[in-house]
Amino acid sequence: MIRLDLRGKSFGATAILGPLSLAVAPGEVLGIEGSSGAGKSTLLRILAGVDTRFDGDLHPAGRSAMVFQSPTLMPWRRVIDNVTLPTGATGAEARGWLARVGLAGMEQHWPGQLSLGQARRVGLARAFAARPEVLILDEPFVSLDQERVEDLLDLTAALIAETRPAVILASHSEAELARLTTRRARLEGRPARLLSR
Repeated sequence: MIRLDLRGKSFGATAILGPLSLAVAPGEVLGIEGSSGAGKSTLLRILAGVDTRFDGDLHPAGRSAMVFQSPTLMPWRRVIDNVTLPTGATGAEARGWLARVGLAGMEQHWPGQLSLGQARRVGLARAFAARPEVLILDEPFVSLDQERVEDLLDLTAALIAETRPAVILASHSEAELARLTTRRARLEGRPARLLSR
């Protein structure tokens, strides 16, 4: 289980997040809603351990992985290296995960040779190759056409069901939240508070 007891998060004199608490158990998927600028990405970066400059206590569950809004691939490394280097997965493990996301045979491609949908699949393969106990998804399907989103939703739901990490998903999409989440909360106000739905 991952648990956050936050007293506040500010950037300079601007308070972004107010006091809030959340806990997510293995196999649970918490959907975080909120308008643009509400603080969703800030909250996720705290949960992922990327942002450590906050007032509060984070109790991480162990290994974590994050899928960002953009695929964040290393353009100077081939696809397989983008999976093995950040995760410590073997080449065979990386090829297995790439095959699971529909990218078998593309291991030696460069990120610049991929479509956005393919790059997002590499991001998913990389996240699951890390064998995370906590998986954080920040608008992972944004700017994709609906057909690709449906495919990735099915794939993500299947991988979550199989590996059962604690998952936190931030999204504006009702379809994504309805498909993947087991419960939801919403960030509202300034500084933002987390309200259960």
